[in-house]
Amino acid sequence: MYNCKINDSSNRYGMDEQILTTHSPLENYGHRRRTSSINNPHIDEMTEDVLYHLGFTKLNDDLRIMFGDVQFVCVGGTPERMQAFAEYVSKILELTNQIGEEFPNISKSSRYSMYKAGPVLCVSHGIGSPSVSIVLHEIMKLMHHAGAEDPIFLRIGTSGGLGLPPGSIVITSVSVNGMLQPYQELVVLGKKVQRPSALDQELCKEIKSVADKYLKGCNVVIGKTMCADDFYEGQGRLDGAFCDYNNEDKLSYLEELKEEGVCNIEMESLTFAAMCRNVGLRAGVICVTVVDRFKGDQVTMSLNEMEIWQERVLRLAAMYIKEHLTREI
Repeated sequence: MYNCKINDSSNRYGMDEQILTTHSPLENYGHRRRTSSINNPHIDEMTEDVLYHLGFTKLNDDLRIMFGDVQFVCVGGTPERMQAFAEYVSKILELTNQIGEEFPNISKSSRYSMYKAGPVLCVSHGIGSPSVSIVLHEIMKLMHHAGAEDPIFLRIGTSGGLGLPPGSIVITSVSVNGMLQPYQELVVLGKKVQRPSALDQELCKEIKSVADKYLKGCNVVIGKTMCADDFYEGQGRLDGAFCDYNNEDKLSYLEELKEEGVCNIEMESLTFAAMCRNVGLRAGVICVTVVDRFKGDQVTMSLNEMEIWQERVLRLAAMYIKEHLTREI
């Protein structure tokens, strides 16, 4: 029921034919990977590069010493979540020099928070596509200037499920927009640009195999994620400040999403997937569901339940990192 229906040979989603032909969602883009984390010839022509929202600069910071060993970049919504993940992954990786220490925020800006646990960089991205877009541009440039080779990018977070019990884990195979189109569309120099948003399928399978090993008893699925432009109307909620549709309309839309293989809804995966794919980086999205949207809109679980569910995402990401570093997958 939750198998991802990526094949779109009829192009019913209306993707530009050149984009569809060149970068089909079915295409595994592993062969496009390269050492650099950017795809911009202008950057290396610049004497200085100010990563304004992170507070680092190419000339004033020794980025190779600070970040050259990074193999994983993990991003999530809040500073608290990413600090918790840095602490968690340091224990899993047995980084003895960091166990028991409070992880400092090494970002030099108040916009985003950043924590480093050995080869794992943990960064908060805020809410929504504009926020995640800004920080990803600068993290990718940071990795480029640092000389980090082929880092794997992971987004970890929460989401609303579709017919899944709260606490389920969804590994995103492809992110779609509210029209079920598998690409990000943005305006560049007054023209619409479409960038496919399928994630690395082999990486999805690797993460699922780790989940089967370490999250026994937890419902874990691979499927599509719908990325909305906002928390309320874009996700078909009835509890916003205004609403021009009824419950039947909402349920009909959610059922359409489910029939097309969508497992969950959040607000960052489309931009995250499209940007990572555009520069040839392996990337994955792992989210826990905190509500079944067929049964309600509001997030009402207890703080204890939320901590238990979020810990599942942290554990899965951390164990995947450990298995990858020890070459067990």
